[in-house]
Amino acid sequence: MKGKIRKNTIPFLLLLILSLLLAACSSGQDSGNSAASDTTDSSVSDADSSEDTPAAENEPIPLGTFSMEDINGETYTEAMFQDYELTFVNVFATWCSPCIAEIPDLEQLHQDMADQGVNVVGIVLDTADGKGGTDPEALETAQLLAEETGASYPFLVPDAGLMNGLLTGIQAVPTSFFVDSEGNLVGNVYTGSRSLEDWTEIVNQELEALEAAQ
Repeated sequence: MKGKIRKNTIPFLLLLILSLLLAACSSGQDSGNSAASDTTDSSVSDADSSEDTPAAENEPIPLGTFSMEDINGETYTEAMFQDYELTFVNVFATWCSPCIAEIPDLEQLHQDMADQGVNVVGIVLDTADGKGGTDPEALETAQLLAEETGASYPFLVPDAGLMNGLLTGIQAVPTSFFVDSEGNLVGNVYTGSRSLEDWTEIVNQELEALEAAQ
């Protein structure tokens, strides 16, 4: 696997550069109050604009129990939320240009806000094959993405239950949401990529809202 990754590094870097250019053109920064836009079929699409919508009408929603492996085979459960005041969950796909473009910013966010009790977790939607298994090609691409972007936060493979059905509602990628230390979905759901500055402001707002609700 390692040899194959190295062999594909140069083509991948070219793809990454192209992705960054495409993301700059297709990923807007305007925020609205509507949910993710509808798609013309059942597949998940790129998010062409940034939107947000209340996740729980000010009431936390328990995510329940689940078990997922990351792209390296390490197991994660709902217990991963317990050590952090707030966890930023970014759902993305390996074919999504805006998703790829914002990974370095999310890694920086992960580092910058760790002291404030904020964690970052990625969920790679297309690594699931739809049959409870893993798509090997998408998995390898996700591994390469993590290596080349320097992402140290986990990239998770969706479980057969799609996080107790939560991921079935994802209509566009990237989509991001927040989970508190008790494993509850809180705050807003955000559709579309954003800059590091924008994400930092959003996370601080979500932290303030969480503290005010306690």
